[in-house]
Amino acid sequence: MIVFLQQRGDKKRVAVVCANDASTRYAVEKGKEMGFIEPIYVDGDDKEECARRAVALCKNGEADILMKGLVNTDVLLKAILDKENGILRPGHVLTHVAMAEIPKYEKLLFFTDAAVIPVPTEAQRRQQIHYVNYVCHALGIEEPRISLIHCAEKVSAKTFPYTVDYLEIIAEAQTGKFGRCIIDGPLDLKTSLDSVSLREKGIHSVIDGQADALIFPDIVAGNVFYKTITLFGYAKTAGVLQGTQCCCVLPSRADSPDSKYYSLALAAI
Repeated sequence: MIVFLQQRGDKKRVAVVCANDASTRYAVEKGKEMGFIEPIYVDGDDKEECARRAVALCKNGEADILMKGLVNTDVLLKAILDKENGILRPGHVLTHVAMAEIPKYEKLLFFTDAAVIPVPTEAQRRQQIHYVNYVCHALGIEEPRISLIHCAEKVSAKTFPYTVDYLEIIAEAQTGKFGRCIIDGPLDLKTSLDSVSLREKGIHSVIDGQADALIFPDIVAGNVFYKTITLFGYAKTAGVLQGTQCCCVLPSRADSPDSKYYSLALAAI
């Protein structure tokens, strides 16, 4: 990913809100050193005003990426979602797309949503699929394999109504509604990511245990997965917000400096 950005040669302008912490400074300065971003530091005592100024830079085309520093997430989201001066695209929803490099998985893995939408509606889930498919294509994955995650492979209209929606999504995908991708589900994590587990269960899936992206049923499942792979799986992670006029990087305070750097690189793609 970094090599691709360097080869492309252009620099993205990044409006960094309150970069008063060492990890944000590290990520931004490393991105600048590697030649794919040019930072615009937006600092001041009034953090709400800093957030509004940074969002205005993106809205007016003076910045390409918005990045959160040492400022509360709700403060920045308030500016992003402001009806008059915010940067949410009309008709779109704000959602989070994460990317992980996991030592025991053979390729990059994308997933949504670990940070923004508590329980997606049917319409929001479809936008999540569009977003994750777009990000995969941007990174050169021509036909992403997208798995709709559940705790099992059975549809249960009464207990888990979203699994019925999964079947409708698969039918829509076969008509080309989501663009070029392969979608299957419900599948659990193991049958999504491990072909041996898939065969042991006697299940056939067009994904064949080689998912590129995971769609989680709610934020709890996505967030627990995100934190588990970083804590116990030694994953390198990145995350961006989608649905806005410019790509937004809103890392949590617990994210490592390298994770913030990788998120910035993903946003620059």
